[in-house]
Amino acid sequence: MATVELTAENFQSTIMENDMVVIDFWAEWCGPCKTFGPTYEKVSNQHEGIVFAKCDTESQQEIAAQFHIQSIPTLAILRDKVLLYSQAGAIPETALEEIIGQAKALDMAEVHAKIAEEQAKKPDAGA
Repeated sequence: MATVELTAENFQSTIMENDMVVIDFWAEWCGPCKTFGPTYEKVSNQHEGIVFAKCDTESQQEIAAQFHIQSIPTLAILRDKVLLYSQAGAIPETALEEIIGQAKALDMAEVHAKIAEEQAKKPDAGA
């Protein structure tokens, strides 16, 4: 699957309507982003059913702020609307494949149960 450009207009639908979304936060002026781009594109073509998105942090500053992006490139992975991974730095293809594999292998029912358990522990959970 080719990558999609993540914008304010399609952000909500992209996250809500897809089981797994991998996001590459980048900018045109960023050398490491340009180095990582072809690796990201290659891997995106090897995974049917996963949405691979690219978010230009210059033109989509609101989305970058939501993800607390402080350096680029940053890779983020969401599954079932849960942020599972967010890490800055260009990574090699094998590492990207491994991270995607780990995200796919997670038992999301267990993840959601742990999130609910953590939220229940918060003092203002009943408010």
